[in-house]
Amino acid sequence: MMTTMNALHDSFVNRDLAYSYDERKELGIDGLLPAAVQDLDHQEAVVYERFQSKTTNLEKRIYLMSVCRRNRNLFYVSMGRHLTEYMPIVYAPTVAQSIQRYTEFYTGSDVAYISIDHPDRIKAALKQYAGDREIDLVVATDGEGILGIGDWGSNGAEILTGKLAVYTAAAGIDPSRVLPVMIDVGTDRKELLDNPNYMGNRFNRVRGQRYDDFIDDFVHASLDLYPSALIHWEDFGRSTAAPILERYRNNVLTLNDDIQGTGVTMLAALIAARNIAKTDFKDTRILVYGAGTAGVGIADQLVEDLIERGGIDPEVALRQVALVDRFGLIEEGQDDLTEGQKKYARKPGEFAGLSDPTDLAAIVEAFKPTVLIGTSTNTGAFTEDVVRTMSKYCERPLICPISNPTELMEAKAVDVINWSDGRAFVTTGTPSDPVEYNGVTHYVGQGNNALMYPGICFGAIVGKASHISQGMLLAAAYAISDMIDVDKPGVAVLPPVSSLTEISRRVAYAVASEAIKEGLNREPVGDVNAALDAATWHPGY
Repeated sequence: MMTTMNALHDSFVNRDLAYSYDERKELGIDGLLPAAVQDLDHQEAVVYERFQSKTTNLEKRIYLMSVCRRNRNLFYVSMGRHLTEYMPIVYAPTVAQSIQRYTEFYTGSDVAYISIDHPDRIKAALKQYAGDREIDLVVATDGEGILGIGDWGSNGAEILTGKLAVYTAAAGIDPSRVLPVMIDVGTDRKELLDNPNYMGNRFNRVRGQRYDDFIDDFVHASLDLYPSALIHWEDFGRSTAAPILERYRNNVLTLNDDIQGTGVTMLAALIAARNIAKTDFKDTRILVYGAGTAGVGIADQLVEDLIERGGIDPEVALRQVALVDRFGLIEEGQDDLTEGQKKYARKPGEFAGLSDPTDLAAIVEAFKPTVLIGTSTNTGAFTEDVVRTMSKYCERPLICPISNPTELMEAKAVDVINWSDGRAFVTTGTPSDPVEYNGVTHYVGQGNNALMYPGICFGAIVGKASHISQGMLLAAAYAISDMIDVDKPGVAVLPPVSSLTEISRRVAYAVASEAIKEGLNREPVGDVNAALDAATWHPGY
């Protein structure tokens, strides 16, 4: 029931100046608003005008998120009308600036906070945020592996606000049924610990058994309150992301966006490139530069495709992939390799003529990849020598410098296209302009996991899945690649962000259908399209 209190202070119902005079009197808020009555279209025009008046992207983001915190319907109407323009502001790359400068601009929270010092208060914190609302989706971060900028402690709460905005704008997930959670276990970033204005726990990150127990407490508290909810893990660190996913993936409805979402997005690009170039699974050789959580996750997803769709023996498929980290080619016997890295480790001296396993161009010369993916945040690592060497052995290479923010990309799209004589398919992590080369306009795909995670999770939720299977992830990748016109010169190997709602719907349908096909739906679903329609939220008064 609408009350005076929530009419203006509950962002899920607030209409601000759109309340008529009679509604204002009935709700007892006629003395709390100026006389003007503005309909939703008028309000949205004002929002966009004010957005355009801001001089920096960070100012634009701060303004838009203030609108979101006050009036969700108005925010999502405006985001829907200006999706391509708002996406890099609300989400990557601008969200990175919001995180780095969080203590300067903090004006209030829009997430639930749980502290490792108070595990007994997890349920209380979740309920304080969600109230009596039903929750379908829990999105959580501990802030250790934020984008390409690392550990930002509780400042990482801002990645959640961006993530949730994309979920609703892209897939139509009801924002009132989503719960963002900042898991505060400390930070190892000295500048935060030394900053008197830092608002998180002021101690080094807790690790080991106490950390694992806290995560387990969080999972059980979430599922006790919301038994059917999907748990999305966002920007966890290298040492925790994969173990958490492995612990829960087969018995809890859960997704790690950095491991699985990014991997599925890159797989969609590879499928499209393979279709355009008319190459075979067995000809695919993948070099991932940046062997952290995202890099290994991408490798795993591409290998899964080689095995399941390509019919390649698992051991052979693993040998079609090589990883490189900041110390060079991942090789057997190196210290501190993660379990994910070990399966891709090459034997020392395996490649004849490779005298320096830290030289990327030399590794490319020895391994002869057809696919090069960058998740290293090592700016400019894909040099002209690297690209020309790769192009020497591959007619249509797929080169993906997807590190973000923009200033951390391994190469610029225009350089890759020029250095490859217009033959490379290019995907970047943040938006890149089309490139003209020899009379052909080359469009650049954006390897943004926003193309994937909204549809994957919406499809899993609507499909009543018990967990997210590899088959569901593969179905998502192929649903996106089917959107690419393989006969069009210069076509991007990923569809544009402007098509995000269509992309998300296609992915959701494919994922829900695959869940039902595999018998993973916990209850009958019926017609998938009808179920998606019924669950889709539309902003408005």
